[in-house]
Amino acid sequence: AHAHVFAHAHVPHHSTVTLVSVRAQAEPVTYYTAADAPLADLDPQQAADEVAVNVVENLFLGLTDFTPGGVGAAGPELATAWSVSDDGLVWTFSLRDDVPWVRYDAASGEIEVVRLVTAADAAYAFQRACDPRLGSFYSPLAAQLIAGCGVLFATDQADVTRDAYDMVGVRALDDLTLEVTLQFPAPYFLSITALPIFRPVPADIVAADSASEWGSAETLVSNGPFVITEWTREVRQIYLRNPYLPDDVRGPGNVERVIVAEVRDMGTRFALYRLNQLDDGPLPPADIERVVEDPLYAPQVVQTSDLSVNYFGFAHDKPPFDDVHARRAFSAALDRGAFVADVRQGRGVPMIHLTPPGMFGAPPINEVGVGYDPEYAREQLALAGYPDCAGFPVIDVAVFSMSGEWVEFLAADVARDLGCDEEAINLIERDITSLLVSIDATTPTGDRPHIWAGVWLPDYPDAQNFVGDLLACTAANPFLRPCDEVDDLITQAAAERDPEARIELYYRIEDLFFGPEGLQPIIPVNLNLDYRLYQPWLTGPFESDGIFGGLHWDWVTVDQAAQQAGRGE
Repeated sequence: AHAHVFAHAHVPHHSTVTLVSVRAQAEPVTYYTAADAPLADLDPQQAADEVAVNVVENLFLGLTDFTPGGVGAAGPELATAWSVSDDGLVWTFSLRDDVPWVRYDAASGEIEVVRLVTAADAAYAFQRACDPRLGSFYSPLAAQLIAGCGVLFATDQADVTRDAYDMVGVRALDDLTLEVTLQFPAPYFLSITALPIFRPVPADIVAADSASEWGSAETLVSNGPFVITEWTREVRQIYLRNPYLPDDVRGPGNVERVIVAEVRDMGTRFALYRLNQLDDGPLPPADIERVVEDPLYAPQVVQTSDLSVNYFGFAHDKPPFDDVHARRAFSAALDRGAFVADVRQGRGVPMIHLTPPGMFGAPPINEVGVGYDPEYAREQLALAGYPDCAGFPVIDVAVFSMSGEWVEFLAADVARDLGCDEEAINLIERDITSLLVSIDATTPTGDRPHIWAGVWLPDYPDAQNFVGDLLACTAANPFLRPCDEVDDLITQAAAERDPEARIELYYRIEDLFFGPEGLQPIIPVNLNLDYRLYQPWLTGPFESDGIFGGLHWDWVTVDQAAQQAGRGE
């Protein structure tokens, strides 16, 4: 068990705070940033993409959270202490008694306290995460982990009622105590409680309204460091500091207002940054060399990593990659180091297995896996029945829009090292939605590409999030990989409570996937690194924030005088 003690300040159940003090200033301390895609949802149980996760991080507290600059372990947020039963199945959380639900009243300009957060709100979030009617991206994860959740998730949507929520193994023992029962003793469960899908929501309000009604900017009830005050779709969002959040939950930053512009084009965001209209911004790959050598901009460049891994996925239901030897051949023919240098402009680290450094259970980065080995690749292709690529069929390789260079690089490598005709590799560029549909396990084999580009971003710092949630045959499994002995080991590792034994199991799992005799379900390519620009007047834990979960705006500090001078105000 872990115990954490906080000093609690009393917050009245029904009160208001006006924004007079903020309005009295010429300008609130404002963080100007931009999102590269529209905000899809404010609902924690619906958040799936990076934009929505960032927003939910700042509007809703979790039982736990990943503190910026931490060591990759979830720490207390709404929960002050927790314990786990001897068998590892039942987790009990003690919650704070001083965090209110609040809403912004645009007519009065006031932030209103609705009531205090209770364990019933937390229980409702876990139950709602299992509701098949939500169609949540993370519901399958909950269904595999929480007792009874899989049963509810598999229920026909027409048959789901509020009473059906009771089958989920979670309950409020009292106003401040939550009990969660798992299907198996998952030692990584604490980290998962920080995910948006498990963040408490006001049960009585959400149950009374439709998700679209309670989740609008005009009616949203939230409890995090900020409150949304404006959401003009496809244009911008505005957030104000929540004055009712207890100080010991809030980060050390000074931001009072956040304005998020929705600007899809990277070049436009970069231009706005250079005009000092954004406090942070992207560094386009074509400009990296010039910017890092510029004495003005070089100090503003920060190298970051979200610990995501690029990969090529194989359709195991479709020749020629239903043959393990063909999969091994293509994987060993890919020069990952050159890919990072040429395609990623140096923004990455080659990967020969899946789980990257920084995850519990990750093998050393240069151990486990074949990597680039042309001789081995040619041997494997011959064993697949295609010596020197003779008779190899035309294959379709699908990638995200504007990522055709991935396929061009792969085609050049297999032509050079395997003797294949580059014209036999057919490039298909698709938007992300169409790509996901084409690789879905329910898509007919004839309509699926042979290979596709993918990127896996971690949700929690554990190897299970990689080999289990991406590669296990019981996961979404777009590869249609048949179940194998390695899946038994994944199940065993997920429930193993001895840390050293878990590390050994994940080492074996990676070897069974990517070693010389491995199944090679995918081609791991590289761990992603990137560069971002931050104005000199902005400080915060930018290197580490947002690796797991969203960005923490309440950890950002703005030198307002320097910012206003830079903006010409």
